[in-house]
Amino acid sequence: MSGEDGLETKGENGRHPLAVFGGVILIGLALVLLIFGGNLFNRNPDDASFLPQISSLGTSSTGGVSARGSLQPGRPAHDFVLNDVDGRPLRLGDLRGQPVLLNFWATWCAPCRVEMPDLQAVYDQHQADGLIILALNREESAATVRAFFYDEMDLTFTPLLDEAGEVARLYNVANYPTSYFIGRDGMVTAVHLGMMTEPQIEAYLADIIPDKG
Repeated sequence: MSGEDGLETKGENGRHPLAVFGGVILIGLALVLLIFGGNLFNRNPDDASFLPQISSLGTSSTGGVSARGSLQPGRPAHDFVLNDVDGRPLRLGDLRGQPVLLNFWATWCAPCRVEMPDLQAVYDQHQADGLIILALNREESAATVRAFFYDEMDLTFTPLLDEAGEVARLYNVANYPTSYFIGRDGMVTAVHLGMMTEPQIEAYLADIIPDKG
């Protein structure tokens, strides 16, 4: 409200009306943050989307949490057929009886590149145990994958071409890299979102490769 001289006047309590209104708004916001702030800003550490590791059934468990929408440990792996870089088809179901590591990756994924030497080291260590590592590339050409896999990285496990991204969608893969560990019985034992180190991979493999020591 303004006086005759054009200057705004204060209320009877001496406070500006806008200041009072602003104070009410701030109090309301404070109440909202007090009630809902934990859900809005602090993600629950038990929420699977907060964790890079999803879960494991055995001694390498990372807490037993599960990722929304992913294929859960304890469930059979989805079967699929994909071609390798030479056009030869490979069916996951034909590998029943062997431990399998599915690694979803792409050449443009920097963490995938960093992880590859550790995957190779584990493959070298456990190839005699029957370990199969299938590296499912997302929607890149055979020439691109071949150049990266064999020429640049000198890898010896098996790259497969998920040319339309169908298998990635089947496994609900949204993060790269993502790895699924599959036992000899075809059951998923663990899922890991993000890059792994060699010790982490070994811990997961302990559930699907018996300790010969």
